Amino acid sequence: MATWWLGEIHHVGLTVSDIERSVRFYRDVLGLVLIRRRSTDADYIGQQTGYPGVRLEAASFKVAPENRQSLEIVQYVTCAGAASDPATNRAGNAHLCFQVEDLAAAYEALLDRGVRFKTPPVAITSGPNQGGLVVYLHDPDGFTLELFQPPPTPASDHSLGRSSS
Repeated sequence: MATWWLGEIHHVGLTVSDIERSVRFYRDVLGLVLIRRRSTDADYIGQQTGYPGVRLEAASFKVAPENRQSLEIVQYVTCAGAASDPATNRAGNAHLCFQVEDLAAAYEALLDRGVRFKTPPVAITSGPNQGGLVVYLHDPDGFTLELFQPPPTPASDHSLGRSSS
């Protein structure tokens, strides 16, 4: 009997309504690195998606070129469905979280670029990330993105050569 297992995450895919608008958002507003653009109507795509004859426009991004995981956005040029309600409290919906070093600076910079936020940054007051900051924002299709600033790490006590915990 063959053994199988899951490996690392290869990519996260999002369906978008307007590929050009979404490329501008993820590349120009958020600063992700565009690594590939393509159009496809390959037979296997129709088989994989369950939409024979489908034609897709796709773009792949990385947060940094050295990252292995990527974000793929896809527009169904044919066989497009109706937009869904992307609210995070609806079963089956998701959000994508990006870690940042300075959430206050990221928030202000993105506000200046017209990004829609659900709230201003919020302090995390309990749990393993207590002391960190978090905020939700929306991409052009209303998909929820999260920015997360981890809590500060304990400062090292250099005079004793050990951490001050």
